[in-house]
Amino acid sequence: MSMDLLLKNICKKQNPTVVGLDPKLDYVPEYIKEKAFNKYGENLKGAAKAILEFNKCLIDSLYEIIPAVKPQAAYYEMYGTAGMKTLYKTQEYAKSRGMYVITDGKRNDIGATMEAYATAHLGKVKVRDGEYTPFMGDSLTVNGYLGTDGIKPLINVCKEYDKSIFVLVKTSNPSSGELQDLKVDGTPIYELMGKMCEKWGEELPGAYGYSGVGAVVGATYPEQIAELRAKLPHTFFLIPGYGAQGAGAKDIAAAFDENGLGGIVNSSRAIMTAYKKEGCDECDFAGAAFREAMRMRDEIMSYVKQIKLPQ
Repeated sequence: MSMDLLLKNICKKQNPTVVGLDPKLDYVPEYIKEKAFNKYGENLKGAAKAILEFNKCLIDSLYEIIPAVKPQAAYYEMYGTAGMKTLYKTQEYAKSRGMYVITDGKRNDIGATMEAYATAHLGKVKVRDGEYTPFMGDSLTVNGYLGTDGIKPLINVCKEYDKSIFVLVKTSNPSSGELQDLKVDGTPIYELMGKMCEKWGEELPGAYGYSGVGAVVGATYPEQIAELRAKLPHTFFLIPGYGAQGAGAKDIAAAFDENGLGGIVNSSRAIMTAYKKEGCDECDFAGAAFREAMRMRDEIMSYVKQIKLPQ
């Protein structure tokens, strides 16, 4: 099962972190932009090519210590067709380096439309006698607030192509509580959504206790992390909000079980722009990213201690 591959990679590298590849053009060193613009022009294609080179360099510096990447689709869609090609090429390159790919798309629809999203990001498209893979993700973030009608098409595609999903449950943004913290018969909506993830996950069981239906649970809400871990024993967490959004390792410690499993922590901007924070030469941006990734790993592992797969 797809989520098992992620757990194995986390255990192998003793590192429950994922790097978010959400590249604004401002994050890309000038020498990379100049090279791309000189070759392709100062246009959408030139920008997309610069971002691809930036991503590949980051992946080359990180793949030996970080088990997964999480490209956010919006940062590629904004560059049109050239950007979408860069998304595909980024996913492809990360997979060639043995990294698990979580496409952060937060897709949300029902029926045939959701089936189309699922096919695009997790499945294959049939064209006459051939089958083609539009994108290379192992997993996709989705919005479950349309209910089972929006999740069932994804489950079917995940079964057919051995993929997984992460459902928004308790998100890291400051206003998430406006809806997610409201209570229905005394139970917060985020908890109800989490319990739905547990139920949906019964159709995608895993070998290590966690299903193929994960949950997005923000690092900025440590009390809710602890509460949800206790109530969702079979749901693996994708944890945004670490680093640039203000959360630290102590805030997410309760996400992990007795085996050191239970979640994977995302950092995007802090890793991608580590060279700016360090003030080092921009040509060493990949080295700075590596150093920040190591610092993050060591900080989190000081709480997790050891990661092992249950027997």
